[in-house]
Amino acid sequence: IKSALGDGKGLRLLTRTITSPSLTARINAVLAKFPGAKWHQYDPINRDNVFVGAKLAFGEMVAPVYSFDKAKVVLSLDADFFAPGPGNLRYARDFMASRNELALGGEMTNRLYVVESTPTFAGGSADNRLSLKAGQIEEYARALAKALGIDVPQVAPAAAPSDAVTTLPDAKTPTIPEAWISAVAKDLKANRGASIVVAGEHQPPVVHALAYAINDALGNIGKTVQFIDPVETNAGNHLASITELAADMAAGAVDVLLVLEGNPVFDAPADLGFKTLMAKVKTRIYHGLYNNETAKLSDWMIPARHYLESWGDARAFDGTVTLIQPLIAPLFDGKSAYEMLDTLIGNDARSDHDIVKEYWQANADGDFNTFWRTSLHDGVVAGTAAEPKSVSVKQSAVAKAKPGAAVNAALEVNFRPDPSVWDGEWANNGWLQELPRPFSKLTWDNAALMSPATAEALQVENGDLVFVKKGEFSVEVPVWILPGHAAGSVTVHLGYGRTDAGSVGNGVGGNGYALRSSKDFWTIAGARLTLSGKKQKMASVQDHWSMEGRNLARAGTLEEFIANPTFAQEMESGELHAPISMYPPVEYDGNKWGMTINLGACIGCNACTIACQAENNIPVVGKDQVEIGREMHWIRIDRYYEGDIDNPQVHHQPLACQQCENAPCEPVCPVEVTLHSKEGLNDMVYNRCIGTRYCANNCPYKVRRFNFFQYSDFDQSPLLNMLENPDVTVRSRGIMEKCSYCTQRISDARITAKKEGRDVRDGEIVTACQGTCPTQAITFGDISDPNSAVSKLKSSPLDYTLLEELNVRPRTTYLASVKNPNPELEGVA
Repeated sequence: IKSALGDGKGLRLLTRTITSPSLTARINAVLAKFPGAKWHQYDPINRDNVFVGAKLAFGEMVAPVYSFDKAKVVLSLDADFFAPGPGNLRYARDFMASRNELALGGEMTNRLYVVESTPTFAGGSADNRLSLKAGQIEEYARALAKALGIDVPQVAPAAAPSDAVTTLPDAKTPTIPEAWISAVAKDLKANRGASIVVAGEHQPPVVHALAYAINDALGNIGKTVQFIDPVETNAGNHLASITELAADMAAGAVDVLLVLEGNPVFDAPADLGFKTLMAKVKTRIYHGLYNNETAKLSDWMIPARHYLESWGDARAFDGTVTLIQPLIAPLFDGKSAYEMLDTLIGNDARSDHDIVKEYWQANADGDFNTFWRTSLHDGVVAGTAAEPKSVSVKQSAVAKAKPGAAVNAALEVNFRPDPSVWDGEWANNGWLQELPRPFSKLTWDNAALMSPATAEALQVENGDLVFVKKGEFSVEVPVWILPGHAAGSVTVHLGYGRTDAGSVGNGVGGNGYALRSSKDFWTIAGARLTLSGKKQKMASVQDHWSMEGRNLARAGTLEEFIANPTFAQEMESGELHAPISMYPPVEYDGNKWGMTINLGACIGCNACTIACQAENNIPVVGKDQVEIGREMHWIRIDRYYEGDIDNPQVHHQPLACQQCENAPCEPVCPVEVTLHSKEGLNDMVYNRCIGTRYCANNCPYKVRRFNFFQYSDFDQSPLLNMLENPDVTVRSRGIMEKCSYCTQRISDARITAKKEGRDVRDGEIVTACQGTCPTQAITFGDISDPNSAVSKLKSSPLDYTLLEELNVRPRTTYLASVKNPNPELEGVA
């Protein structure tokens, strides 16, 4: 192939988003070797609109970096800054820091407004939320800009498209309440330099430009909002790049196509016809981990080395560089992207370690050995965070910006990445397929999500299979009614409908990419929805393990908390008595483990659930078993709605074994499987269990799980054995299991402390759920130590006990959620 390339005129290289300095250097070396070649980048979940909007506002493509810890007022324009994406972990932690401080006697100093179409993590955490169609966000942004003194024209509603689309006269396009403009503008003005307006990545560039202009007018730029050069090498050009590549393929100008990772045959815009175009390329080479849809249409597939086996580097959202070190030695003879590209330019075989090290040896200052060892030890390359750029809004350009999308009475369709399988890359992961989605609580499926009003207008109900169409493109998905969704709008999550994902992911859900085109990349302003006449079973866990009808997830406003700090403790659902028991109290002379969960900081992201599953060897059971209530997760996230069904408040409540002092599971076990430890844990002796399930029947929290089938494979290959945590027992059929506060981690810390002749330190034990929580909502520790972090939180007036009236005295308690709504928006929907 190298000898046939010549100057590379017929060579095309296609990658996903690249932020690696050393990998970019390797690709540039290939382009220097073959000057006629072209490098294309395409990611189906890209940030093109962020950068194009910046160019419209500032005249150059720059990337925003937000300081949510400095913001007192935040306005989200259809932006879920808590969801996976650049900076989301930092943003979530920074925003929720104020809410965590409230529980410790500090002040809650921020307020979040969210205007959105589809319920999101940010919307669920909002103090005030307004539900609008995605196409109306621009209208709202223009009206708000005008209220803030920015001269921008307003958008007039467009006429409904032709009869080829579905219009919804009975589910009218939501109107924008005037109070949502005046009250938010007033709050933003009162917090100049201490506020943030952030637009969603799927909103058109004009909305981003408006958000930047508003931040500039409020004096936020340089304080809560900074701008840097993009860390991506192809910022703002993904859609144009894949379109250009498709045109070259159609014209027969591509002799060799080398695809590094990615899956364009599956996820490229439908109107490009990438699957058909592959046949027009003479030589197709795919370098990736899986024999996926793109690999199946390639002449050659070169197995990639897994990223956990590879050396590399990458830039974070703020420009900071990290050196990536492998966690394990390569299991197979895969090749990294570095090795692949190095071979292409004719170098002798070198390892990715040597290539990355060579790059930094040429680009690092000072003594290289000191730099290399220090950077590997610290995890980051010191001094690589990007310098903020000085930018100036071009007001005339923003004022003249054309509307991004038409808004009318036609049905709107929104495309969003799935909260679990993302863009489809993780579709073959059983853990993620079975993880209940944050709001719908669906597993093993995507759906046409819509509001109750829209479903009523279309005369559809949950499970009805419908065709969602635009022109020649369509997708068949079941309906799922979702409170809080904007009327007149439908959301389809991407990443499903795979044909070559693997044995787990094939045939799961409908392929939203089959409907998505380069012209309707994030939103279709007019689509047609028709009933197929069929229904589909949906595996939603919302009604499983129900404890509803009791005062479970407690919440109040900041105003209520200031007036009555103990409001949560006074919201008991039954008559309380002095603690009584048939059994003598347990005396503890050592550690007493306990936990608190701050509902005000929980965003419902499911990170704790999946971390617990990985840590504790929890099996996947499959859709048919989930349908009948046999999912095995040790932590579930209960989701509750409060208020108006069209725009309710959302409450998330993680629930695992509560580790009760008066545990009702313990006395009913005939073979003493569940026992009370000397540190207060409800331990399980798995090899004694005979499967009576008396303990599960007696558990008021419904947190025990039973292995109805032999989910664990004790005869699996040595490779699959590596998947399991060797510190945790693998359970067999007929065994009851549940949360253990990660007792294996407690034991490890206890042994280490004993060897060192000391007590276990506060914070030394971090449970799996606690360690993965992005907002630090979960705290674990020794409640016998009054100075421990968990003890301080348990003394908070917000702390309450779930089902306290039952007198089971759980070791896990909750901190009530406190929100800070604007009184001027009370009753405004």
